[in-house]
Amino acid sequence: MTASLLTVAVMLPWLLLGFGCWLSYQLVRQNGRILLRLEALESKPEPIGAPDDTKPGSTQAPAPSAGLPAGSMAPAFELPDLDGTQRGLAEFRGRRVLLVFFSPHCGFCTAMMPDLAALASGGGNRRPMPLVVTTGDAETNRLLFQKHGVRYPVLLQETLQGTGEVAAQYQAQGTPMGYLIDEQGAIASGLTAGAADLLAMANAKGNPSLVNQSLANSRLNRSGLKAGTPAPGFRLSRLGGGDLALDEYRGRRVLLVFSDPKCGPCDQLAPRLEQLHRHRHGFQVLMVSRQDAETNRRKVAQLGLTFPVALQKNWEVSLLYAMFATPMGYLIDERGIIAADIAIGAQPILDLVSGTADSNSAVSKTGHLQEQDSVSVH
Repeated sequence: MTASLLTVAVMLPWLLLGFGCWLSYQLVRQNGRILLRLEALESKPEPIGAPDDTKPGSTQAPAPSAGLPAGSMAPAFELPDLDGTQRGLAEFRGRRVLLVFFSPHCGFCTAMMPDLAALASGGGNRRPMPLVVTTGDAETNRLLFQKHGVRYPVLLQETLQGTGEVAAQYQAQGTPMGYLIDEQGAIASGLTAGAADLLAMANAKGNPSLVNQSLANSRLNRSGLKAGTPAPGFRLSRLGGGDLALDEYRGRRVLLVFSDPKCGPCDQLAPRLEQLHRHRHGFQVLMVSRQDAETNRRKVAQLGLTFPVALQKNWEVSLLYAMFATPMGYLIDERGIIAADIAIGAQPILDLVSGTADSNSAVSKTGHLQEQDSVSVH
């Protein structure tokens, strides 16, 4: 008995030491696995739509997943619009549709709002109609889309495991992403990610070769038209009745100014434009404004403007002139050619006509052409 106890007493420390070594080995091994897994997670790209991917200042667009194959039928769906009315994809059969998956909290999405608004009415039936499927609460989306004058359908989907139920059907794992859908309801493009590429696809205007070409070569021009470019023609409803067409002013120099009744710098510029209109001869001041007619009527009456003011519904004429900012303007010569590069801000617009100013004119004598160079960029 004494010998057995002695043996146990001798072996026990070694057994405990052995167990401790084995336990330490297992802990180190497990910790190593955890460290390796953490390292793998850190090196893995963030999911599309992660916070760092959606900052407004970010320049990296989300990468697309495989998506649905071109030529397959677009999955049918019905969702409420921002007023609660149920609308489905089937009601747009017969029209080309740019289906865009959107989030009001995505910086890439909000940055493309002016371009999306312009696509809705610019280009007629050749341009696909935007159909936006968004997430979040209805009021946040309503305020955002109203701010940009968007009138095309915006449908609200519920979120499901990090994405929306319709987005999941279309294998769209982030925003902004989308497809071109043809008149028969078939997928006409691959899954496209990023605002610039979606907008470029929309501007293909039904030409398959443009849809399939490098989208970077067909992106919207947002830097203005250059001197020597023929001024794009347009016909818009004129405030006060009738239409205003640029072609009707051929043979006269035209100062074409883009404005907005809710733009502070535009309010500061307008009285100077009115002085030019009343006291300067040899050119015509024309204004293209936004928002509804009643808002513009009140603004025109408040500022006492007498030169022609026409209304674009969204940004359709701004799109033609390649800039979404107010105030901005062009000087157009008698032949309908842009005579100088785009002017952005009050003083640069006034400077467009300073080269032809009469030093004895009433406007020059007042000294009222000095204006802070400010601009509202949309």
